[in-house]
Amino acid sequence: MSSNTHIKNHYGVNFLSAQHKDLRRLKNSNEQPSIHGNKFWGSTYLLMDYLNNNPLEAGANVLEIGCGWGLGGIFCAKTFKANVTAIDADPSVFPYLQCHAEHNDVHIQTHSCYFNEITEEDLACFDVIIGADICFWDELAEEVLGLVEKACDADVKKVLISDPERAPFFELAETCMEEFYAELLPYAVDEPKRTTGAILVIENA
Repeated sequence: MSSNTHIKNHYGVNFLSAQHKDLRRLKNSNEQPSIHGNKFWGSTYLLMDYLNNNPLEAGANVLEIGCGWGLGGIFCAKTFKANVTAIDADPSVFPYLQCHAEHNDVHIQTHSCYFNEITEEDLACFDVIIGADICFWDELAEEVLGLVEKACDADVKKVLISDPERAPFFELAETCMEEFYAELLPYAVDEPKRTTGAILVIENA
């Protein structure tokens, strides 16, 4: 593990800056992410802040969908000792996720698949599903809705999705509030930088 040069800590999680030698090494030696997985997205700050105020049970089984660099799952593993699995359609994000996991002394399982490939049986072992900034295309809202339906049938207790308030996310939220016990919470944080958006909270009573 390298020194603390070019490492910042937010919400108890170590974030590597673009100048960190480990990130520079990855960018020089690995296939680069293609589905917007080329950096950390700010909606995860909203999710982290919400979970700080609404903590998970210790040791919860958490699935992070559309994980990218996986900072949301890493936060859950580090803060709540959660057992975290992270999935993304683009496996080239996983070296960046594992690099951050190592710098945070946590273990994250990874699996590459699309949302519509996840089955109800796959979801049955999870207590909580989280996702940040995953509705950036219209068709993704429909795929996430299908996943939420399967999650509720599989008795997943809670689904949390944060977003900078894109139109597909609002479409997803409206449908979920009609069909499930869900609420849409406007959300903003000032640290580490001003970030605004909303969090969709689905409770599977």
